[in-house]
Amino acid sequence: MKNTLLKLTFLGFFGMLIQATSFAQSGSVSINQDNRISELLSIKSKMASNNELNDRYKIQLFYGSITEANSIQSRYRSKYDNWEPSIVYESPNYKVWIGNFRNRLEADRALLQIQKTFPNAFVMKPER
Repeated sequence: MKNTLLKLTFLGFFGMLIQATSFAQSGSVSINQDNRISELLSIKSKMASNNELNDRYKIQLFYGSITEANSIQSRYRSKYDNWEPSIVYESPNYKVWIGNFRNRLEADRALLQIQKTFPNAFVMKPER
């Protein structure tokens, strides 16, 4: 009796499993998206590559007049090509920044090299 009850329970469970899989539905999904989404993603990636969205570290080489800033930038370019320099205006002076470092450790390693030529350089994190 016990054996028969076990077989019936097993057959019932097996039958329900077969029934569930035999009536399973299949379907397809289609996604309609606005054409401007790909354009926005492209703009975002350009902004990220230009450091307009990122919260990163920089090394400041100089703070002062535009003529001196241009001179420092030229001098930097003649010695180093690892990191791109940029001149940033902050009223009434100009700053020469280099790099786009993800963390403080990267910036400190670069600073050790750069301070050989620019001893007053320091690591900073610009506030936007």
